[in-house]
Amino acid sequence: MKLIRYGEPGAESPGIIDSDGLRKDVSGFGEDYNEMFFDTEGPQRLNIWVEKNRGIMKVISDDVRLGPPVKRASKIICIGLNYADHAKESGLELPKEPVVFFKATSAIVGPNDDLIIPKGGDKTDWEVELAVVIGKKASYVSEADAMGHVAGYMLHNDYSERHFQLERSGQWVKGKSCDTFAPIGPFIATPNEVGDVNNLKCWLKVNGKTMQDGNTSNLVFKVPFLVHYLSQFMTLLPGDIISTGTPAGVGLGFDPPIYIKPGDVIELGIDGLGESKQVAKAYS
Repeated sequence: MKLIRYGEPGAESPGIIDSDGLRKDVSGFGEDYNEMFFDTEGPQRLNIWVEKNRGIMKVISDDVRLGPPVKRASKIICIGLNYADHAKESGLELPKEPVVFFKATSAIVGPNDDLIIPKGGDKTDWEVELAVVIGKKASYVSEADAMGHVAGYMLHNDYSERHFQLERSGQWVKGKSCDTFAPIGPFIATPNEVGDVNNLKCWLKVNGKTMQDGNTSNLVFKVPFLVHYLSQFMTLLPGDIISTGTPAGVGLGFDPPIYIKPGDVIELGIDGLGESKQVAKAYS
């Protein structure tokens, strides 16, 4: 299934994208896409409900805003330097274990909402990433069992304010958590919709120019290992998001670096996970 949430910020309703590519409302199912939904095999139950109610689901116009496809994830866990080419352009060694940091959930917005360059920010950067949505509570899970804890996948632009991240000391979370810095979606795709998650083309353009052109086949630490690894240090709850890292081509990697300016248009996509677009605006 492809799960969407649509409507005004803070008042989104659940929906799906059906096999014909139409957006359909599933409010009649009576649940939103939150921790409880995923923890109780929500996608499977929703699929049964959809089959019984196809004739009465209303179509959602394409001009209606899409919101974040997950409601109230308890945490966003990010993996740094998880593509060898990105580690190289950052001037850093390939990590022996995953580099783990957090991104505040208050950064989450819809896939096509505006990017707000933060107050005092002057080095805002882009990062196209494959995001994993947890579907079943995971604590000390084995790598062999890890995929049984995955509900699906989605597109994520892991925006970073490099000034805050790298020049203000402390941990990376400061440069990762500004409002609007986590546009996710347009939808969550369940694993059967995606195919081989280790062979997905991912790309990002700024003002029409391709900046990132990668493939998840180049992930250093793959999805099953990441779920297993993270579950050794914390409990992963249904609806939690793991952002798996970005390929080369971020603004920081250019000489001289290229950063986002008000008015810039950032477009990105991953095979099977759709596309999104953000327009950069100055903080006001």
